[in-house]
Amino acid sequence: MTVRVTNFSCLLSNDPIEPSAATFADGEGAECQFLGTVRDEEDGKLITGIEYSAYRPMADVEMEKICQRAQSEHGPHRVEIQHRLGFVPAREPSVIIRVKTKHSALSFDLCRWYLKEVKAGVPIWKKPVFTET
Repeated sequence: MTVRVTNFSCLLSNDPIEPSAATFADGEGAECQFLGTVRDEEDGKLITGIEYSAYRPMADVEMEKICQRAQSEHGPHRVEIQHRLGFVPAREPSVIIRVKTKHSALSFDLCRWYLKEVKAGVPIWKKPVFTET
């Protein structure tokens, strides 16, 4: 089966993160996935979740720039990134990064690289919602 290759997909969305089966294009042999979930505590205090917000015009542009820069600096690969916006309850995923490459080492390295770049460069803010005691 041949899979149509789109190098990157970056999505900021209020929609839940849904798992999907891995599909590989010709020449791909590895997928690394990072799934970040909301912990049930922040700074030692219990929370019900996190309210994520973003300045969408800039956030969308920055996400695309990160993906384009990765293609330029690290060679061709596929990446899918989804970061939730709005309220995300504790123990639910808030971000997923899936990187597909020819070899596993590059896939692992790029997955970590994307996470670092998204956290540092995309204007997404989080506001913990603390439980009432």
